[in-house]
Amino acid sequence: MSKSIIIIGAGIAGLSAGCYGQMNGYQTQIFELHDKPGGLCTSWKRKGYTFDGCIHWLVGSKQGSPMNAIWQELGAAQDRQMVNHNEFMRYRGPEGKDFVLYTNVDQLEQHLKQLAPADVRVSAAFCNAIRRVMVLGQMGEASGLLGRIKMTLKMIPFMLTMTRYRKTTIKEFARRFSDPFLREAFAATFGMEMPDFPIIGLMMTLAWMHNKDAGYPIGGSLEFARAIEKRYLDLGGQIHYKSRVEKILVENNAAVGVRLTDGSEHRADVVISAADGHATIFDMLEGKYVNDTIKGYYDTWPIFQPIIQVSMGVARDLSQEPHSLICALAQPIKIAEKERSLLSLRHFSYDPTMAPAGKSVILTMFMSDHAYWKALAEDQERYEAEKKDIAIKVIKQLEQHYPGITDQVEAVDVATPLTYERYTGNWQGSMEGWMITTETMGMSFGKGMDKTLPGLENFHMIGQWVHPGGGLPPAAESGKKVIGVICEQDGKEFQATSPG
Repeated sequence: MSKSIIIIGAGIAGLSAGCYGQMNGYQTQIFELHDKPGGLCTSWKRKGYTFDGCIHWLVGSKQGSPMNAIWQELGAAQDRQMVNHNEFMRYRGPEGKDFVLYTNVDQLEQHLKQLAPADVRVSAAFCNAIRRVMVLGQMGEASGLLGRIKMTLKMIPFMLTMTRYRKTTIKEFARRFSDPFLREAFAATFGMEMPDFPIIGLMMTLAWMHNKDAGYPIGGSLEFARAIEKRYLDLGGQIHYKSRVEKILVENNAAVGVRLTDGSEHRADVVISAADGHATIFDMLEGKYVNDTIKGYYDTWPIFQPIIQVSMGVARDLSQEPHSLICALAQPIKIAEKERSLLSLRHFSYDPTMAPAGKSVILTMFMSDHAYWKALAEDQERYEAEKKDIAIKVIKQLEQHYPGITDQVEAVDVATPLTYERYTGNWQGSMEGWMITTETMGMSFGKGMDKTLPGLENFHMIGQWVHPGGGLPPAAESGKKVIGVICEQDGKEFQATSPG
């Protein structure tokens, strides 16, 4: 009889592990607390509009790229139209001046030189670094000694660039420009809300986009997740929705199954948790399998701050407007007790599935504090009043950029950190787990964090809580890798096939 595997969580990591488990002859079943797949990779409908909570760009969108092969195996990329934007994002200063992060590196370099002729050397260094890291998305599988040597040689420029910039934050790099507008614009891209975000992270993103390997999948996040769900079910897997795991069952220091909140117990030879890391370690396993290193992560490492997402359906076609815009506000506004000097806007008019013809979805996000919302929710009236107040303030700001839009708003939805916590169980409502910083950047490459816990057998962890920076590609990769590890332990040759 084939080995049985229980997977906790039907997010992208859990679905990936399930798919590869089924491909390799294991009997898998997934237990998911929500009533749909995807976890944080999701979207929801309001009054005919679809509000998306995840994918803005997806590494692996290019046919033939290494990550695309995984999406193909998971059934998510077949015949899926991808949109490759000309702009990653645009910053608009208080005087109306624009800085554009073009996705074509040559166009970006020319734009930087035009904005700040005195900073040609800094602009060239930035763009040349992007060119050197482009190789990361062009690496295939290395076979044999000669193949590994060739891959190593190709990786040298990337590794040198990584070494040079991994300890430099975006805010620090921005100070290299003498031009005050470019200093302001660079810092605004990520540096204001994430002060320790490394510049190499932005360089890598722009390199993927230049290679047209970080496009947007038409249909959005939930449809993307449902494609992987279908692949898993077609492979013979089982998903139990509305089935929250309360405890991981352990006997003789080996995971043997799970207990649900309804009291039912389910047994398996291996347990894989693709669920929230904190809940897995400290609740489901009662903190019995930790060491000082693991405790240190949860005591000291920064997480991606939870967000407030304000989504609106508007009776206006925004397709001619920049799809991603950061605006410097003439006067700061207070959102959730914090002064905000920037407004980040994004519309989805490039995806016809998001809104009725001639209409658009537009959203804005603010990083916020979980504890603030937790305390506020003790009084439901105050909680709802705060959400309404935020929506009013956002619409007022939108009116300044899109005159007349106030009367065109047809649907409004405000998601808070508690919304994310309720639907995903994520610690403090974080949207992406561990933050990428100058300290944790190196953990995103190579072996990374341990996927097991000390003293516990037949157990693995996958997903964003074992990979700083989170994101869909690491989630899918971790699901594939864990099945590879299990196959190796069982003396089986790992199999990965695409459908059809």
